[in-house]
Amino acid sequence: MTDPHPTRRELMKPAQLLGLAFIAAVFGGAITLMSMGIFQEPRPVAPGEMHPHLKAWVVAGVVAGIVFIVTLVTIALLLLAVDPAQLQKQIDRPVLVPEDETPGTDAAPSHPAAGASDVDPPQR
Repeated sequence: MTDPHPTRRELMKPAQLLGLAFIAAVFGGAITLMSMGIFQEPRPVAPGEMHPHLKAWVVAGVVAGIVFIVTLVTIALLLLAVDPAQLQKQIDRPVLVPEDETPGTDAAPSHPAAGASDVDPPQR
């Protein structure tokens, strides 16, 4: 059977990190190619200028490289924020409920007029 609590080593599999960064880079490059008009008929090019389709491929390669590196670094830094002790701890309560509050109990309203219906409306 598989362990329901992944370890840090299982979270940081290099193939998964590289695969996700590669997919993001391909997406960024494809969007760049389409926005630069790779599917359109190129305009006439003056001598000495780069062909528009070649320019689109160069810019798409640069964008894909930047997206790859930024995605890889961002995911790696986010994984460093995971505390290994937190992965081993069992959570038996709702995550978004504060620790001092138990689920199922009604807490006192935080605003004095929040639960009161007999409060006079403001006078004009």
